[in-house]
Amino acid sequence: MRLFLLPISTRRTLIYCQRLNVTTTEKQSWLDKGTTKAANLWAGWEKKESGWQKKVVDYGNQALKRIPYEEWGLKSIPPLSKRKETEELSGKEKVEVSFPSTLIPQESVLELLRTLGTERQGLHKSRMIYSFIGMPISAPFALVPIVPNLPFFYLVFRAWSHWRALSGAQHIDFLLDKNLIKPTPSKILDDLYSKGKQPFDAALLNGAEKSSTTSDGIDLEERMVLHKSNGKRIAEALEIPELDVELDRAVWQVEKSLREKHELKQEQRDLKIANSETKEKE
Repeated sequence: MRLFLLPISTRRTLIYCQRLNVTTTEKQSWLDKGTTKAANLWAGWEKKESGWQKKVVDYGNQALKRIPYEEWGLKSIPPLSKRKETEELSGKEKVEVSFPSTLIPQESVLELLRTLGTERQGLHKSRMIYSFIGMPISAPFALVPIVPNLPFFYLVFRAWSHWRALSGAQHIDFLLDKNLIKPTPSKILDDLYSKGKQPFDAALLNGAEKSSTTSDGIDLEERMVLHKSNGKRIAEALEIPELDVELDRAVWQVEKSLREKHELKQEQRDLKIANSETKEKE
């Protein structure tokens, strides 16, 4: 497998795993078979022109779009089975991590990976448990005729999704602990990110707080380094078609977050000005 570190903004990045040398004869687990079957069923519902299946798909896709891009990225990393662990420990080649060196300094790669592999583990553990607890509670919805028990299936999906994300994060920890990571600057990514680049602040990924300006007055406000149109370009250049969806989702979420953050700051400024004017009148 190969890992990619893809900055979305000057403070946030997407990790994505490309599966290499996957053979069609490789035996699928029951979980993989179930996932494939569910994906095919969903694709069939998407083709419906109307009806409750079409409505479920429309609402479902909106819900999927709101699942954090960090979770989707960790889910792309395969779980660490005993067989996989043995293969990686006995293998001569390390796992390559491609990244744009113009945005991420090579000396920050391992620290960034460690952050991405640890910062959400607690969240995925707790959310997975809550999903399991909710399954029996949603069971009575199965009594509703015709329409399947959607709340139950949603909780099943969320439990599986959190488990996969947690497994991916633990796989990163394993690779780092065993020194199996090989940071590899990518000229392709450097070229793709070259326009309008901003310095990438890896230190802020672990939640460290900094002032929005330095002592020299340099603005450190978070900025986008990718936009909606960039996803397809990167996916085509790397020859990973499915990456387009992941980047599009991540860009949408981060842009939405920055917009809401900006609006909140503006409201706080307006309120401060209003309070100041009120005090002056008094």
